[in-house]
Amino acid sequence: MEFPIILIAVAVTFALCYLADKGFTKLFRSKPQHVSGKALRLNKRFASVGLVLVFLALAVFIGNTDGNTALTVGGIILVVVGIGLVVYYLSTGIFYDDDTFLYTTFGKQSRTYRYSDVLHQQLYIVQGGSFIIELHMRDGSAVQVLSQMPDYDKFLNHACLQWSRQNGPGSKDHVCDPDNNIWFPEKEA
Repeated sequence: MEFPIILIAVAVTFALCYLADKGFTKLFRSKPQHVSGKALRLNKRFASVGLVLVFLALAVFIGNTDGNTALTVGGIILVVVGIGLVVYYLSTGIFYDDDTFLYTTFGKQSRTYRYSDVLHQQLYIVQGGSFIIELHMRDGSAVQVLSQMPDYDKFLNHACLQWSRQNGPGSKDHVCDPDNNIWFPEKEA
């Protein structure tokens, strides 16, 4: 008798996630950059681990028939961490088209930039072989592109090409060099 209940709970959870995703897309992803289909997102493992934690918490709640307080508290913690990972994944990304890109991060308002707003880049090497390209913008903010993001190089190559086009003839002196992780002029020390 427990197996069909668990199966129904899983099916309802997947249906709710699907409906939430469609609703989230309709409500919050309506700008032209979202519609272009070009996006740079965090690795999907953030969302996957979050969903696994939520399902694990559901299993803890279903299996906790004797009302063990430790299991209940542990299940609540798993739900909070799981939902946090899914929300972080869904709210962080760079959406771009031919003229602009939209930078969204968790807890901050999305900002739209023209490629010509990039002043320079700074490269940070992270232990383990990955790196972060920090793009410094005209308004004083910074956009971080992680090498773990799928297709980060595709976005940066496109951005470099559009940056050169938008900045005109004076930018022709700068050459993109993806092999050396240089897409924009480097920050001078």
